[in-house]
Amino acid sequence: MFTEYLRVNGHRKTSERYAILDTIYSIKGHFDIETLHDMMINEEKFRVSRATVYNTIELLLDAKLVIKHQFGNSSQYERSYNMGTHHHLICTECGKVSELQNNDLQQAISHSPMKRFQMSHYSLYIYGICSKCAAQRKRKKQ
Repeated sequence: MFTEYLRVNGHRKTSERYAILDTIYSIKGHFDIETLHDMMINEEKFRVSRATVYNTIELLLDAKLVIKHQFGNSSQYERSYNMGTHHHLICTECGKVSELQNNDLQQAISHSPMKRFQMSHYSLYIYGICSKCAAQRKRKKQ
């Protein structure tokens, strides 16, 4: 799929681009550019510049192989190919992002009539306070 995208759009097929894609698809959950770059260098032992990581992320977004999320002030990414629909719980205290799969919620959204609009996919962000932060708040009040 990525090879075809690169060919059709006139981009070079480089080992760096494929290594970045492989690393992304080895990550379970969300990541930021710095985390990805550090993984490439420290864990994968693959020398790649930050500019190459940023540029490749842009290609992967365009190819629909990666999704970008804006959680507060932070841009986070996750792989998109063969990912099931899920929702995000975001703690407004510590910034922790958790994933939630809820079939009832998915069914309600997918069966909601949308006048003059055909939905292809969606993202749902639910903001609140995680249990750890709620417990800390409770201790502070005592």
